[in-house]
Amino acid sequence: MSGPDLPSEVTKMRAIQKSNKLANVCYEIRGPALAAAKHMEEEGHRIIKLNIGNLQPFGLEAPEEIVQDVIHNLPAASGYCDSKGLFSARKAVMHYTQQKGIKGVTMDDIYIGNGVSELILLSMNALLNNGDEVLVPAPDYPLWTAAVSLSGGTARHYLCDENNGWLPDLDDLRSKITDNTRAIVIINPNNPTGAVYPDDMLKALLEVARQHQLIVYADEVYDKILYDGEKHTAIASLAEDVFCVTYGGLSKNYRACGFRAGWMILSGDKRHAADYIDGLNIVASMRLCANVPAQYAIQTALGGYQSINDLVAPSGRLYKQRDLAWEMLTSIPGVSCVKPKGALYLFPKLDPKMYPIVDDQQFILELLQEEKVLLVQGTGFNWPRPDHLRVVFLPNQDDLTDAMNRIARFLDHYRKRHAGQ
Repeated sequence: MSGPDLPSEVTKMRAIQKSNKLANVCYEIRGPALAAAKHMEEEGHRIIKLNIGNLQPFGLEAPEEIVQDVIHNLPAASGYCDSKGLFSARKAVMHYTQQKGIKGVTMDDIYIGNGVSELILLSMNALLNNGDEVLVPAPDYPLWTAAVSLSGGTARHYLCDENNGWLPDLDDLRSKITDNTRAIVIINPNNPTGAVYPDDMLKALLEVARQHQLIVYADEVYDKILYDGEKHTAIASLAEDVFCVTYGGLSKNYRACGFRAGWMILSGDKRHAADYIDGLNIVASMRLCANVPAQYAIQTALGGYQSINDLVAPSGRLYKQRDLAWEMLTSIPGVSCVKPKGALYLFPKLDPKMYPIVDDQQFILELLQEEKVLLVQGTGFNWPRPDHLRVVFLPNQDDLTDAMNRIARFLDHYRKRHAGQ
């Protein structure tokens, strides 16, 4: 029985389509391979997940004093705070900018967000009009490309040179600049390559920004995860005349990914950016504020004992795991890898002659199905060729050894299957 308010059986329902702004948006770190891995787990398989830099599941916990500070302040955290963040959190970030040598930063120049991810989206939303372009490294952390696209802009990928320690190719970068270019993104230490940029490279990038009046967006969330005595320089500390937006947070340095506590710092010549800053304030106000409980961790984290230094020292867990993964991967025939100087990842190359990969997403699915190891393909980081993988080295040494052996076994079978092609 049907009434006048019920659709007839023959009425064709209109499909509900996603926004066309998502056409160039992808985040393969949580893409189809992860969905396949979850399905396999539901069937009872144990998957070794080397796809995401999520530290807590691997036993790398947030420092106890940070957790206790959040617990202690929970009774005061149930209301909204200032749209830019708690006074104590922003004050701590301001002091941190002074330690990093970034001059002229005031409390008003600091925004606290639900992780760096939210702040990247916020800053792109406030900047871009349809047709605007942003220079983004290849390979990149894919949220940058996604945020540019979702905000109506176009990501123009400048190549980083594997043969030069994955440093940006300045000639390629300059060739990508057009009249529509608004900004340049610099990820240092780099995800996924682990490159740490020397001061002369940072100064060269600033000169490009200066000549073309570009905003510099500096993603420096891994600035304390450094190996072999490497030092990190905040690019904003090298120029007071270039408008810079610098990002940092608790997720990686303080093993607090789930807290979702990050910050964004405006510095340099802000006089010509007044309208953009007004836009940032509008978008920041629209979300009312970042989550308040986690903001109480920021002052304790930045001002307390920096336990990350123990983890990245030669005797530390992250240092040892980096070396183990790098040595085992590069011992596999046809696999090469620039040893990372920072961050939590390896970005190995597979010799195309030995591994004639056409579809690297299908390649990692086959690896998952055969060896129960989950990685992310290189094209998921906007690398233009299907010849790289990103490997997370967070598991303990026993699990990491197991994972590397499984990858080696899969690659051995793959070589044999494709020999002579």
